[in-house]
Amino acid sequence: MSKISYYTKDGLEKLKTELNVLKTKGRADIARQIADARDKGDLSENAEYDAAKDAQGHLEAKIAQLEDLMANARLLDETNVDTSKVSILSKVTIKNKKNGASFTYTLVSEEEADLKSGKISTQSPIGKGLLGKKKGDSAKIKTPAGEMEFEVINIGI
Repeated sequence: MSKISYYTKDGLEKLKTELNVLKTKGRADIARQIADARDKGDLSENAEYDAAKDAQGHLEAKIAQLEDLMANARLLDETNVDTSKVSILSKVTIKNKKNGASFTYTLVSEEEADLKSGKISTQSPIGKGLLGKKKGDSAKIKTPAGEMEFEVINIGI
């Protein structure tokens, strides 16, 4: 049984779009590749045909995985986010107590995490360490770079 995953509206739309593209364009492309390879003759010694069939298997596995994710996806309502403490969908500003550097992250599900856009997973070391903290709280977090201490500066949406 798959676990329930929580998504923002944008994250869920992205997932739906990817699934739709794979089911339509992806399947059509694979079917075309198989047909082209089949036209080249003997299937028992046709590496192109074998490669196209393998690609089809990978595509169908990806589609099944996304369908499973969609079946267990739940939309998060940003209007119900409690900003008194850090939780999923919180936009939290933290300060590294050692060097004074500040960072702002939005805590999201593992599938939506994207460090470049400032979204970290609630399952990441920093995400886990910040969950439940309030403004002004300190969090000692074990990271791959060693233990770090952060202060929660602000919590918003």
